[in-house]
Amino acid sequence: MKLNIMKSNLKFLALIASIGFFLNSCSSDDDNSTFDAPVISNFEYGEGSEHSTEQVGYKGSDLHVEAEIFAEATVSSITLEIHSHDVTPAEGEVAWDFEHVYTDSKYLVMNPTFHEHIDIPSNIPAGEYHIELIVTDENGNSTEVDGHLEILSPITLSEISIDETVVRGSDMHAEFMIHAVYGIHNITVDIHAHDLTIGEGEEEWDFEAVYEEGFHGKTEAEFHKHIDVPATAPAGEYHATFTVEDEEGNTFEYETHIDVTKA
Repeated sequence: MKLNIMKSNLKFLALIASIGFFLNSCSSDDDNSTFDAPVISNFEYGEGSEHSTEQVGYKGSDLHVEAEIFAEATVSSITLEIHSHDVTPAEGEVAWDFEHVYTDSKYLVMNPTFHEHIDIPSNIPAGEYHIELIVTDENGNSTEVDGHLEILSPITLSEISIDETVVRGSDMHAEFMIHAVYGIHNITVDIHAHDLTIGEGEEEWDFEAVYEEGFHGKTEAEFHKHIDVPATAPAGEYHATFTVEDEEGNTFEYETHIDVTKA
């Protein structure tokens, strides 16, 4: 009888041990379980005001960036980077590299939608830039997507034809096409001399005019003017600046030199 009881106890203990081993094994499996890295889809970017997806941005404006994120574990950070591809700044321009880590509460969830507007400086070079979005979850898994972004000037001039030499007492011809994404506000023309000596019978000549009629609000227009040069203007080199301002306050300057001759 005692032997049977001992056998029963041993079987019971063996069963308990087996259950304990099984539960411990399951617990270990849970501890070692893995989560897939986040998945980024519908990554899009473009002109901010239009929520465009054309992968183009304009200096002095903003860039719309959006993506859908599926994450099995909670997102811990989203990083957005923008940098240039061998773009050389011209005079008055600066290189632009953008990097920001987003840890807003709206993004620290399992399946957030990323949506931000990034200001594009007006004094950076136009050209091709690289854009990259990196999503990291709380387990350290990360995923990235990237693409190319074309940054353009909101105002461009083309087909430029401006007299390089003009005889005083006649007129100077200036012509070019204007392309302004946000519409033309006005065009300013400024012409002045470079330390010229004023001779007998001559008078200092500085010219400045603002043109708005026929241009205001247009996204494309032809500037075609004839500017009278007084017969009393001193001969020599003059500096001419043509400035186009758009409806957003962005400006574009085109500079050239003009030789005014006596005959």
